[in-house]
Amino acid sequence: MLKIVVDDPSDWSPFYPSEHVISFADYLTLPEDSFRQPLRVINLCKSERYLSRGYYCSLLAEARGHRVLPGVATLNILRNRKLFLLEFDDLEERIDELLREHPLAKGEEFKVLSYFGRVKEQALSPLARDLFERFACPILAIEFRKRARWEIGSLEPLAPSQLDPEQQTVFAEALERYSRAVWRRPRERTRYRYDMAILVDPEDPLPPSNPRALKYFMKAGMKLGIAVNLIKRTDFGRLQEYDALFIRATTAIDHFTYRFAQKAESEGMVVIDDPTSILRCTNKVFLADLLKRRKVPQPDTRILIRQPQEKLMASLAGLGFPLVLKIPDGSFSKGVVKVSTEDELIETLRDLFRKSALVLAQEYLYTDYDWRIGVLNNRAIYACKYFMVRDHWQIYRYGGSGGVDSGHFQTMPTHEAPRAVIEAALRATRTIGNGLYGVDIKQSGERVAVIEVNDNPSIEAGVEDEYLGVDLYYLIMEDFLRRLDEQRANRPR
Repeated sequence: MLKIVVDDPSDWSPFYPSEHVISFADYLTLPEDSFRQPLRVINLCKSERYLSRGYYCSLLAEARGHRVLPGVATLNILRNRKLFLLEFDDLEERIDELLREHPLAKGEEFKVLSYFGRVKEQALSPLARDLFERFACPILAIEFRKRARWEIGSLEPLAPSQLDPEQQTVFAEALERYSRAVWRRPRERTRYRYDMAILVDPEDPLPPSNPRALKYFMKAGMKLGIAVNLIKRTDFGRLQEYDALFIRATTAIDHFTYRFAQKAESEGMVVIDDPTSILRCTNKVFLADLLKRRKVPQPDTRILIRQPQEKLMASLAGLGFPLVLKIPDGSFSKGVVKVSTEDELIETLRDLFRKSALVLAQEYLYTDYDWRIGVLNNRAIYACKYFMVRDHWQIYRYGGSGGVDSGHFQTMPTHEAPRAVIEAALRATRTIGNGLYGVDIKQSGERVAVIEVNDNPSIEAGVEDEYLGVDLYYLIMEDFLRRLDEQRANRPR
């Protein structure tokens, strides 16, 4: 359900009447049973002042468990230029480059209006979308000032009542585009109890789920009463339309996937992978140290820093050759190198230390295959053997032209996998959380060693689902449904 909150009903008089529009006074007195509903709020009250109606609207919405645009944190940041500049990183340089030749940049300052991340000035569209991702506001007045170079002077949230008739028309069009939920057909809406977004990256060369798997996820969700839609990185501002987020794009910390996970969690959404799991799994140094402290079996592992050669070799005493070097944030076997001599070691480390202050050195354990155990909410749900590429020591081999070879696979029921492998996978994931993980394990005789725990594991149609078929997708979607039901049941009455 969606509510559009305005200061006064007269503020909506320039627009078509809508049952979704209510005054702040009416929102203030909503019956308590409405707090248990998955309500979304677009706050269009004036909110430029601290403790204004607009501020209290967002504050109350968050207290009631409603997802609101803009959030209180956004309003607090926008009031302080020093705070919002901290979010920009290299944005100031981009602004100066964008505005040098812009027709509006003839004086010392000018202002543009952004409506849900859209502006009339086409050249400024990427910047407006970027600002909306960071500071999601329905209407944002962006003031540019020229000092030594062009910069953002202020960001001010506005209400529709502060717009002229032409601007109100543009706003109404942007609102309709942004929130189809307002105008969506009721019959279509009533079929589903929840809304889920699956985040994908069309440019990902090795996505965790292929198109057929995504269709199975969507079909399973819809049969369980969850309306499922695919979204991309440009849909950051739409997150509040959903109750749950399922990330099916390769994750990293310095990446849009992590920002989506953080935003979803801060909005009270059910999210897999959650930001804590992404943080713990994507950095191999963190993971290796965590597994060691929790006494989870893994290969002999050393954490290296740049230092004189003799000290490096001393820190590797007893490890022997060949050994494996890894940068902390590699994925799909990237940034993983096998070295067989001291000269190779030093040369490779010289290159890897340019990319990372720390490098992992790990004993080399050759096996014909790696186990991959899929774990969801501390339960093993699938077991695969990923075989090494022919004449290679890894399951992936990257060619010079950008191509990727992978070995064969064998998927089996979890009860047919060795008990020690399943137990090691469950011990490893308990140190991470209760999300969805893929645990890579080597087994040599009686020895079992956890190589890594992957958040956002591969689930591809024809591979990981080879044994369970569509039941695998239902297992995952049923867990989302369980979390959503628990979340709804625990909302304050």
